[in-house]
Amino acid sequence: MTMISAFPMPRTTRLLSIALMTLMTSTAFAHAKPLDGVTLTLASQNDPFAGVLTKLAAKFKEDTGAELKVEVMDYGTLLTKTTADFVGDTKGYDLVTMDIVWAGAYAENGYSVDLTDWVKRDAAELDLDDIYPVILESLGQYNGHYVAFPFAAYANVLAYRKDLFEAAGLAVPKTVEELVSDAKKLTDPSKKQYGFVANGQKGPAVAQDWMQYNNQMGGSILGKDGLPALNSPENVESLAVYKQLFVETAPPGAIEYDWGGREESFRQGAAAMMQTWSVGAPGYSDPASSNVVGKVGIAVAPVANGVSPQYGVGGWGMAINADIDAKQKEAAWTFIKWLTSKKIHKEFNLEGAGSFMRKSQMTDPDLTAKFDFLPVVAKTYENGNGDYRPRIPEYPEIQDILGAAVNSVLAGAAEPKAALDEAQAEAKKLF
Repeated sequence: MTMISAFPMPRTTRLLSIALMTLMTSTAFAHAKPLDGVTLTLASQNDPFAGVLTKLAAKFKEDTGAELKVEVMDYGTLLTKTTADFVGDTKGYDLVTMDIVWAGAYAENGYSVDLTDWVKRDAAELDLDDIYPVILESLGQYNGHYVAFPFAAYANVLAYRKDLFEAAGLAVPKTVEELVSDAKKLTDPSKKQYGFVANGQKGPAVAQDWMQYNNQMGGSILGKDGLPALNSPENVESLAVYKQLFVETAPPGAIEYDWGGREESFRQGAAAMMQTWSVGAPGYSDPASSNVVGKVGIAVAPVANGVSPQYGVGGWGMAINADIDAKQKEAAWTFIKWLTSKKIHKEFNLEGAGSFMRKSQMTDPDLTAKFDFLPVVAKTYENGNGDYRPRIPEYPEIQDILGAAVNSVLAGAAEPKAALDEAQAEAKKLF
């Protein structure tokens, strides 16, 4: 007798089995994400947004399926490591936070993907009209092409001690002349109180800080012909004022301060005024790091008498490495669009990135309730100048030249005109 090892399933059982398999398959597809299996590596400057990017990585994976690895480094290391990656075609990074002053070098050397066509294609999704024009131009473009897309914009503002100004009967300075006068009045070394603090450290720190004051006093690094004009009368005068502020009103040791030292000095209560990037403003209200909680006001940066209001705009764009393959490029672009969307970028700032760039953020009730200085940021962007640090390929070398010249003046080793004459001679060789 033949043994039957299997029996036909009843019709209802077969139908049930098919339905169950179909459900399982459809469920699997429902849980699939567009970027499942993709890993993106992002090289980030160690500004406040870095920690938020790291924190948002889990949400990006939840929304898209992609892993996001964030490598955080200081300014010099970021420039060195990413440039080596670009030049060596080693594809170590898919995404790079790009300081706006690197735009010329990125464009001329083809380091990053030209995003221009993608920006045009996805303009509605990006909601470009909601981003300030100065930010779209300065934080991403070079000669009309997007070498990066803005994600972290900063306004150059004046932070001041409301309590000290009130006690001295002083109004917030609207001009550079008033700033100098107030800084002197608010300086009392016997109380370890100083009127002003800024970057003095040789290199990018002092060069960049002086350039913002120089802009507000009517100076310019380049002439109308696009060539260096480092020793113009306006520049010499602004450097003389910068030296005066350091010598007469800055805390001891300020000549060695970079951005961190300058900020720490102000947060600990040593200085009455500091021009700074708006990204630092939330930190003045954090008792974990600030001794001046509730005592700080934020105002637009003063300009010299007779100079049209123009305020420094800076920040970071997100660039895509031109060496990576097409699939990685599209995934990287998806991340940029996701990060800069209204919903996520609002969360980005609520988490402490300090990187406001959308017009709608300036009146968003959740943001304005937490950051009362947003009207000052808006005014800065409306009259913003993103080119006072020229975004040209030669900028890093010019910055180094100025970083040495300005520091030598502050140290008393050279007079402003002589230092800038020498700097001009060096800068001309670059062109």
